[in-house]
Amino acid sequence: MTIFEKINKTIPDFRLSQWLIRVPLAIVFIQQGLDKLPLDADTAESYGLPILVWWFVAWGELGGGLGLIAGGVVARWWQEIGDLVTRFSGITICSIMTGVIWIGQPESVMDVLLYDNLHVFLWAGGLFFALRGNRIWQDTDD
Repeated sequence: MTIFEKINKTIPDFRLSQWLIRVPLAIVFIQQGLDKLPLDADTAESYGLPILVWWFVAWGELGGGLGLIAGGVVARWWQEIGDLVTRFSGITICSIMTGVIWIGQPESVMDVLLYDNLHVFLWAGGLFFALRGNRIWQDTDD
């Protein structure tokens, strides 16, 4: 029996694999959100964004990252609430990453896939949690 099987047997609701995706994704978004604080109109303008959009981006990044962690923790006791928080955080992450990719004004989808892969990975991580939620906690074959 491996160490991971022992952990899963000891703590039935603990799924290490989903935390290996959840935690780094959350850390990146929390860090990016904190880096934008305090909000500055000049910084927003340097990206060609109004301050209101910059406000939503900063707080969306911070909230999306914290929501991923909170959704996973809360799901241990309130599965439906945790699932909802996780899915909403995933949607928020996808929305922000879509905006980041668009701001880069790529010439084609291939340019995005070949040269902007960090943003694509972050977008895919958000999409994973938006579509899957906390179903990874359940022992299902789907």
